[in-house]
Amino acid sequence: MNTLWLYTTIILTTFSLKAHSNPTCNPNDSMTLKHFMNGMESPIPGWTSNSSNCCNWDGVTCDLSGNVIKLELSKKKLVGTLVNSFTNLTNLRTLNLSRNLLKGTPPVSLFHLQCLQVLDLSANEFSGSLPDSVNLPMIQLLDISDNNFEGPIAVGFCINSTGIKVLRLGVNYFDGEVPLEFENCSVLEELSLDGNFVSGMLPEYLFRLPRLLRLTVQDNAISGQLRNSEVSSLVYLDVSLNYISGRLPDFFHLFPNLSYFAAHSNNLDGRMPFSLVNSRSISSVVLRNNSFSGLIDLNCSAMLNLKLLDLVDNKFTGSIPNNLPACPLLKTIDLGGNNLTGQIPETFKSFNSLCYLSLSMCNLNNLSGSLQILHTCPNLTTLVLSRSFDNEEMPSDANLQFKKLKTLVIPSCKLTGRIPVWLNGLTKLRILDLSWNELTGSIPPFLGSLQSLVYLDLSNNYLSGEIPKSLTGLPDLQFHDNSLELSVEFPISMRRGTNGKAFKYSYGIRFPPTLDLSNNFLTGPVWPEFGNLINLHCLNLRYNELSGNIPSSLGNLTSIETLDLSHNDLTGEIPLSLVSLGMLRKFSIAYNNLTGIIPSGGQFSTFSVSSFEGNPGLCGEFVLSCVKKQKSFQIREYEVIEESLISLPVWTGFGTGFLFAVILLLVLPRIRDKQDTDKFE
Repeated sequence: MNTLWLYTTIILTTFSLKAHSNPTCNPNDSMTLKHFMNGMESPIPGWTSNSSNCCNWDGVTCDLSGNVIKLELSKKKLVGTLVNSFTNLTNLRTLNLSRNLLKGTPPVSLFHLQCLQVLDLSANEFSGSLPDSVNLPMIQLLDISDNNFEGPIAVGFCINSTGIKVLRLGVNYFDGEVPLEFENCSVLEELSLDGNFVSGMLPEYLFRLPRLLRLTVQDNAISGQLRNSEVSSLVYLDVSLNYISGRLPDFFHLFPNLSYFAAHSNNLDGRMPFSLVNSRSISSVVLRNNSFSGLIDLNCSAMLNLKLLDLVDNKFTGSIPNNLPACPLLKTIDLGGNNLTGQIPETFKSFNSLCYLSLSMCNLNNLSGSLQILHTCPNLTTLVLSRSFDNEEMPSDANLQFKKLKTLVIPSCKLTGRIPVWLNGLTKLRILDLSWNELTGSIPPFLGSLQSLVYLDLSNNYLSGEIPKSLTGLPDLQFHDNSLELSVEFPISMRRGTNGKAFKYSYGIRFPPTLDLSNNFLTGPVWPEFGNLINLHCLNLRYNELSGNIPSSLGNLTSIETLDLSHNDLTGEIPLSLVSLGMLRKFSIAYNNLTGIIPSGGQFSTFSVSSFEGNPGLCGEFVLSCVKKQKSFQIREYEVIEESLISLPVWTGFGTGFLFAVILLLVLPRIRDKQDTDKFE
């Protein structure tokens, strides 16, 4: 009996849970969603008008009463222009909107769902203006970023939606100033306006919102100066890519919790404020591309949380601060593009936290001494020293060891000497750039034994000899891997690209898998084994003295985007296998001694005549047509025969005349002599 009662209880409980877990959609909400769906230019995946229960649709979440509380339609490729047809939901009970609305013009009734807590329409193709009469009393998260909305920012977000915590409006076309009504968002924790056309000054009241932790307004038209006079709760503040000018206020003591601060690409000048360089909370400072000046003077005894320092392209002077190793957590430093002089401080020998160091475009000297110091940094993984040590000699000390170094970039320094043997010890090296120097000698075969190498740029030097065949065996280039990028802790932001879509960008440079040996004096063949490097994106061997045929095995490079073999002494025909390279975007075999017909089809139909010029023996679509060339040969051959036929009577007549003259000269006198003899007789 007890067992039967237990089973009955379990069955009833199960049915009860199923009933509550699959509620029936509120009729008003169902009608709202159907009208919205009918206004789309294309169907919404997982939605169907045949289903009366919208709670079962993809991206829709209902509460136990059937009210729609979450609508999550991010990245659904939805296209439509919102129209402000109705101001409240009572109209929806009597009107059939699907008969009155054109395709592609859904109503804004979504912004009136009374129980909606989450509305996510991000990363679609919505356009139009948002209504001022937004009425989402229960909304907590609203994300319409990465669309094509325009016009002023709706003020109703914070009038009727006072409980909103997250408001993301970034990467649209909103203009005008930040609404004063946003001051009513008393529980707002995150506000994102990045990637719009918002103008005017940044309102000071935003800093006073009691719960606001994250504020991003980068890539707008905000001008004037930053101002704040009260304590702020902000943890993350990004005002980059605007027109903010003047000195950065000395107000960072009013941001006791601020961890991330970015103001790059503005018109700021003067010295870094005292409260900033003494901040105990800040972990990331990004001030690149401004006009800050003076010395770089950080108080590392106070900046205990500093991890990232980016001061690129300013007007700082003096030497590299020798106290930077005293910042206990500092991992990433980029001081490039400043008027720094001198050498790398000896104190860097004990810089245990340093992982990334870029000192490009400075006026530093003593590369040999710098490497002697830096190779003792136990966690250094990225070293960028481009255009900083002019006309010095590449250090050849075999004792240099960079055990964890993954990226070494020292181009454009006019360094002399040879490729150093100490590179052989960089077993974790993935990126090596020694381009635009004056290095001589041959390429050492040991580079092919660097197991992790995926990017090698030795272009624009004076290197000679054959390409080491060992380079065709680099392990990480023999299988597909799209994640081979420089990894740094630089900021990632959203911006609108030229195609109108949003994209993420960071200051970490992307290095696609590359072998660039161009502009040297290399000789010998293009090895067929290059075809094994199927993950290679760029193979550049132009402006050398390479000879032999183009290997057909290059048709195996299915990831190749750039293939440049121009300005060499290559012979033979263009392999038909290259037509199958579907990713190929840039291609040139110009100025060689190639012959035969240029292949057609595939990406070859997109290449211009400049990709093939300078090869007199080539013919095809982009140079002298092979048909015309053959006809030209036939016409020339016919002309030769015709000339022979025409000239035959001439030569025959000339020969006959000449023979007749000879006869007259030889025979006629004898006839006359004979006649005279007969006469005298």
